Amino acid sequence: MKRGDTHWQSFESGLWKWRKTVLISVMVMLFPVVSLAGEVTTRRLVNALAEPENWLHYRGDYSGRNHRPLKQIHRENVQDLRVQWVFQTGTGAKFETVPLVVDGIMYLTAPYNNGYALDAQTGRVLWRYQRRLPKQQSLCCGPINRGFAILGELLFMATLDSHLVALDSKTGSVVWDVEMADYRGGYSSTLAPLVVKDKVIVGTSGGEFGARGFLDAYDSKTGKRRWRFWTVPAPGEPASETWSGDSWKTGGAPTWMTGTYDPELDLLYWGVGNPAPDFNGENRKGDNLYSDSLIALDPDDGELRWHFQFTPHDLHDMDANEVHMLLDLEMGGA
Repeated sequence: MKRGDTHWQSFESGLWKWRKTVLISVMVMLFPVVSLAGEVTTRRLVNALAEPENWLHYRGDYSGRNHRPLKQIHRENVQDLRVQWVFQTGTGAKFETVPLVVDGIMYLTAPYNNGYALDAQTGRVLWRYQRRLPKQQSLCCGPINRGFAILGELLFMATLDSHLVALDSKTGSVVWDVEMADYRGGYSSTLAPLVVKDKVIVGTSGGEFGARGFLDAYDSKTGKRRWRFWTVPAPGEPASETWSGDSWKTGGAPTWMTGTYDPELDLLYWGVGNPAPDFNGENRKGDNLYSDSLIALDPDDGELRWHFQFTPHDLHDMDANEVHMLLDLEMGGA
């Protein structure tokens, strides 16, 4: 055959169709259409336990119990479990994350603020998010990230440089990005946010570096801050008398673990960490509220409803960031 004759044109046309088909097939493999997951509504978040096939919260549901009453796996058959797939992030640091699972898609974070969407059946990567971070930053306990929160088609991530980022759950692209605090002041954030109604609740780390602690709420659609509760009150604010001199300015009391929420009482519960400096209380005389406390806030405006301090004037870095679970228990016959 010679280029230009009828047979060559027929052969060339067929070759192009074959190449085009292969090209399209490769493109579909590389850029899959991610539309398996449905929209996560507030109703679904409140009733998360009714979806045993999903894991919609960092701790499973608002109660913070990290538990599902599933019965397919039990002591008689647990030895039959086998690895189905393994996903390696290539990140050389410790993991403290809890993946979300939404309608067949797994969303997880990794150290240094990496985020991934995986096919939960196969482990195939659907997209990856990578955040550029400062070269030097004060981090207490490693470059960890504990996980996403989700509402609608947005995923929310708190970052090591103290930002809150909203990602498109289908593509991993950034929808909005807001700074919570200046990382150069000792601030960072490692927790998984908590979505309550139309707000994203997020806390801060940095107590070891004298950062003044707070708890924030942001509009889930726009990223606009709706309220801030300072865990170390300024002069003139309630409980400010529990800090001597100017110690409140560098008082610590970080909010570095995800809290819980009671939809029936419409009440937000959050644990607060140690005062700063950790072991020397000479310059911060007083009870140092609201360090080492459980605080109960109105999720709509951040108003303090009540608090309980476990360790007044902590000198041992005790913290109170443990999981405050919501339980219905029989006590004293009631």
